[in-house]
Amino acid sequence: MNLLKAVLLKLIAALLFAVMSVLVRWIGERYPVGQIVFFRSAFAIVPVVIIYAWRRELMAAIRIGRPWRHLGRGLTAVGAMFCNFSALARLPVVDATAISYVSPLFTVALSAIFLKEHVRIYRWSAVVVGFIGVLVMLSPHLDIDSSAANAVAVAGATFGLVGAFFSACSTVQTRSLAKSETTSSIVLYFSIICAVAGLVTLPFGWLMPTWPEFAALVTIGISGGLAHIFLTESYRLAEASLVAPFDYTSMLWALILGYLVFSELPDALVFVGAAIIASAGLFVIWRERKLGLQRARAAEGPPAAT
Repeated sequence: MNLLKAVLLKLIAALLFAVMSVLVRWIGERYPVGQIVFFRSAFAIVPVVIIYAWRRELMAAIRIGRPWRHLGRGLTAVGAMFCNFSALARLPVVDATAISYVSPLFTVALSAIFLKEHVRIYRWSAVVVGFIGVLVMLSPHLDIDSSAANAVAVAGATFGLVGAFFSACSTVQTRSLAKSETTSSIVLYFSIICAVAGLVTLPFGWLMPTWPEFAALVTIGISGGLAHIFLTESYRLAEASLVAPFDYTSMLWALILGYLVFSELPDALVFVGAAIIASAGLFVIWRERKLGLQRARAAEGPPAAT
């Protein structure tokens, strides 16, 4: 285990995801979501193929044993990407990022339902507290009135929540896939399926980008692909429970970049709600680590008599 390297890679991944989100926010005000999804996924394949070829893992990435499971996981990832990009086109970067933090809480519930994981009262309590944080965070966007701006914000918040749900579905399916499929194949086919889904929207009004916009679209894909690689590598180098808390640094990057690029400063309630959600998520991570240590001790058995 190389904790320092794992944390560094996770921090870089969080920064790259934040850069991607800012570019999606900028492009999303004009371009259709399907076109952004295509560029995000198609150009993400480039660093994935280069790095896995360099590591001589490309053939392992191409081979799959459960194609229908890959397709199911890819479709939920498509739903997550479409919804998350739609949220970014309508909300400040910090708000959309904070809403995405609810995904691990959805994952707890879905894991109990579909993976039959035993979820005790502690983690269910964290889920309830996390959703209270969601209500606090979304309260500025739920003041229903007739203004167009407020309607856009409500739509963005809705897209964000649905996207978080789809992300959790994708995570649950990834856990199942990881038992038989390589990480490289999961990453590669995720990108391919999402690229095809984005390409399907071509007849529905794609735009011809200017050179700066084309560069932004390409950067969205490359930064997203690299972020996924660094993220995967960080979990390979250290336990997920040790690395996962650094996900929340993306909030800091989103705040800094959102202010520098768009002069966006979120409502105070967004910070309060995000803090509640992050606390609930960190508790779930801590609980998972504690249970993992208990299972490891149980597997080792009692100490041998001397």
